[in-house]
Amino acid sequence: RATLLLSRCLLKMVKGTTIVPEEILSFCCNGLQGSTSPPRAREPGEREEAPGAMASPSPARNPTEVQMSQLVLPCHTNHRGELSTGQLLKWIDTAACLSAERHAGCPCVTASMDDIYFEHTISVGQVVNIKAKVNRAFNSSMEVGIQVSYEDLCSGKHCSICKAYATFVAQGPLGSKARLKPLAPQTEEEKIEYSIAAERRRMRLVHKDTLKDLLTRSPQETELETRDGSRAVPAEKTRVESVELVLPPHANHQGNTFGGQIMAWMENVATIAASRLCHAHPTLRAIEMFHFRGPSQVGDRLVLKAIVNNAFKNSMEVGVSAEAYGQEMSVSRRHINSAFMTFVVLDQEGHPRTLPMVAPEPGDGERRYREASARKKIRLDRKYVISCKQTEVPLSVPWDQSNKVYLSYNNVSALKMLVAKANWALAREKEKVRMYTLEEDKFLSFRIEMSVCITASRAFSLLSNLRRRHEWDSHYVSAELVQKVDDDDMIYHVVSQKLRHENKPQDFVILASRRKPCSKGDPYVVAFRSVTLPTHPARAEFTRGETLCSGFCIWPESEEMSKVAYYNQAMPGYLNYVTTNVAGLSSDICSTFEACEKFLLKNKEDLISRLQDF
Repeated sequence: RATLLLSRCLLKMVKGTTIVPEEILSFCCNGLQGSTSPPRAREPGEREEAPGAMASPSPARNPTEVQMSQLVLPCHTNHRGELSTGQLLKWIDTAACLSAERHAGCPCVTASMDDIYFEHTISVGQVVNIKAKVNRAFNSSMEVGIQVSYEDLCSGKHCSICKAYATFVAQGPLGSKARLKPLAPQTEEEKIEYSIAAERRRMRLVHKDTLKDLLTRSPQETELETRDGSRAVPAEKTRVESVELVLPPHANHQGNTFGGQIMAWMENVATIAASRLCHAHPTLRAIEMFHFRGPSQVGDRLVLKAIVNNAFKNSMEVGVSAEAYGQEMSVSRRHINSAFMTFVVLDQEGHPRTLPMVAPEPGDGERRYREASARKKIRLDRKYVISCKQTEVPLSVPWDQSNKVYLSYNNVSALKMLVAKANWALAREKEKVRMYTLEEDKFLSFRIEMSVCITASRAFSLLSNLRRRHEWDSHYVSAELVQKVDDDDMIYHVVSQKLRHENKPQDFVILASRRKPCSKGDPYVVAFRSVTLPTHPARAEFTRGETLCSGFCIWPESEEMSKVAYYNQAMPGYLNYVTTNVAGLSSDICSTFEACEKFLLKNKEDLISRLQDF
């Protein structure tokens, strides 16, 4: 840390910039935030410093936030002088674990890690900055968000490396799961991450089912790719097996092997397997979502196996497994973890090279070959739908079985992000109905809010059924249920009234995703977004409309009262209608939601709740 501080000061001196003492103090204070050392005890008669006496006031930091800065030394790098991905994974896991334990107040273990995409490499002499903080705590598990960037001390350049989400489990006495206290988000960013964490958790739970479903619907025959001028390399030639003895430096303060250390060993054997295929030095680009199935302890032997499952034109997937056993060879091995890593080989200009083909072994090899192709499609779906910024995702994303989980995630998370925005301004108020607006760079969003004498669950049931919306919304002509994806997701074909200056009605293909509260304080959510279906192309008698983000959030205020809020990011074709209402030249939106209130009150006593019709 002293080296980093000295380097930054020298750089400012070279540039002729004044070194402000407060900057040095701020660096020292922020740099020590990741430390878990107890505060120094005051000597007898020593006075406590008043808050802010030595530094200017700063916004309160998340108490779970941990910052780590590491200078990349030659011992951390590979043959190219770049930071080893295995070393980076160890630092990421350590920072995330410290953050989790700050919240839990007890030991925590790594349960899983979501997909990680590495955007850049880091060179020797640069600084890795890692920030980790708990996004949300559930019963005994919590999601930790990690941001990794690098800093070039000579140029002052900062660049993002990756963003990761890890799940940790709190451990109580004798290895039992400890119950966690709830987390209270403070800032707008924290509220967004808190809200979407529930959706990410839901997606993790169905990850394996998504892969199985895709493989079930795919052809069972293994079709080998043909590539001009390339001979297939038998997958068996890429196989690697290595053993590691778990020593005290590899373990955490509980005696369990660091999850980051296991990931580093797995990355090492995966790199060797990838090198045997391409006869070059590969670069790790992504790690698939994975779960730790059990712990290993000091004294265990870890057997690490790797093999290239499939090689595409410019990338390859390597499968890695870790098994543990003790001194007794007679005891069966314990499966610790499996992971899938994507590698590329870069030329001198930094472009991916074409890779040799892989010839899989009969049986399990062919199964792994097919599964690798399925995982590649799922990775593309996830990256296309989830990882992009909301404004970069096309409005009507094609829907199919393989990306249904990620479209549903995108649908609900987009609405939750809109709900968590902090700069809503009251634009109009008419009796019980309040209208708010939010002006951003590319969008004008509005929110309609009212309190209704109805239970939140009943309102949720009524408003999530689009086939009944025409009963209170005069803009809706009809809504046909096209496909019931599952109990929480439906696809509708909606026909609406003609817009002003239009000579034909609009139609929409809408994915409706509904969510019940994950924990106390969460709202009921009904989210809408446009999708495309091959069975419902645009037709000449309609103007095809699209919605990017809209839906309802319903909060219980008491046993019989609920706050119902509708959100919408106005699209260009809808903008004139919205601004007319915001400016007070029309009361159409307020009148529509007064009709919504009457609809809810009229149907609140219906005990059947028409869930069977939904």
